[in-house]
Amino acid sequence: MKHMENISSLLQGSSPGEYQRLDPKLEREAIAAPGEQPWEMIMDKKHFKLWRRPIEGTHLYQYRVFGSYTDVTPRQFFNVQLDTEYRKKWDSLVIKLDVIERDLATGSEVIHWVTHFPYPMYSRDYVYVRRYSVDKENNLMVLVSRAVEHPSVPEDPEYVRVRTYESQMVIRPHKTFDENGFDYLLTYSDNPQTVFPRYCVSWMVSSGMPDFLEKLHTAALKAKKMEIEVRDYMSAKPIESGGSEGKASMAAAEHKSDGTCSTAQLEYA
Repeated sequence: MKHMENISSLLQGSSPGEYQRLDPKLEREAIAAPGEQPWEMIMDKKHFKLWRRPIEGTHLYQYRVFGSYTDVTPRQFFNVQLDTEYRKKWDSLVIKLDVIERDLATGSEVIHWVTHFPYPMYSRDYVYVRRYSVDKENNLMVLVSRAVEHPSVPEDPEYVRVRTYESQMVIRPHKTFDENGFDYLLTYSDNPQTVFPRYCVSWMVSSGMPDFLEKLHTAALKAKKMEIEVRDYMSAKPIESGGSEGKASMAAAEHKSDGTCSTAQLEYA
């Protein structure tokens, strides 16, 4: 995130939130941090830029989005991404989105997400653990996710299970968490388990990402206008102590499941 902010002056356009194109070779070198493999830009929109690079030894790509909004607050954007109940309303691709287990000590949550994929592919389902952090001292918000296995969510023959998935988002307010304006950096990759060629998967990502970000932005605007109530995750801080006892009681109270998740599965680091 700091690297992207350092080069943002090279990309900055004449108006806030707008960016200009650089020479492609210069841009590839600028976007990659020292020692990183170069990134290839595949989309240049008003509010964000999208890059990709091959993941060595696979047919997959890793993607990076660097964007900026000036009409919503960082808190609203952050909360809308985390609120699973609200997402069921604004994301028409969601078939199922449930919190399977929550760890009181760390705030980690195991999520089961089932989503439509373009015809003629089967719907995909993800089981992943996510953790978020708000660093008030450094004026940062972070949300990380990765695929895990969980005994409460066995594979369903109706869906294709995505077993490789990682996502990291960093949000830095232009001023404060509750004033309009922020930059964000999203880096992610997944393996959709498809037999389609890589260029087809790349096309799906590059066409689906703008649509998702636009829906996310619109949902954040609606939350800002108080058209819908969204949970404030910044205020819902995980407890600092309690350990496994807190986790066990939460799992028992909320989920009443015979399956339990180990600490190793819940912890991201």
